[in-house]
Amino acid sequence: MSFDPASLKYDANGLIPAIAQDHGSGEVLMMAWMNAEAVARTLETGKVTYWSRSRQSFWVKGESSGHVQRLVDFRVDCDRDCLLVLVDQTGPACHTNRRSCFYTAVRDGGEVELMAPER
Repeated sequence: MSFDPASLKYDANGLIPAIAQDHGSGEVLMMAWMNAEAVARTLETGKVTYWSRSRQSFWVKGESSGHVQRLVDFRVDCDRDCLLVLVDQTGPACHTNRRSCFYTAVRDGGEVELMAPER
């Protein structure tokens, strides 16, 4: 059975959320958006490619920072409206230089920073 990116359910802007997870540790690293072309490029190249809503352009993770995401596995959820990309992450995934974008927890009514930026 062949896969067609057009078979996914995109939002009104033609985007679908993609969650990046470290394939070894299971750590959730980040969430970003893809369009059909970003999905196709990711699958063709093995370099995870997102759609930047602010720049209105493709964004190959690590292209400028060197913090590359190499695709290990590409999964589609049951409703076909969310993606899970299992990756081999080089360096921090977050633009704040942290391993994960999910570095803030809400506990007992306050925010707690779970990790500091990497050096």
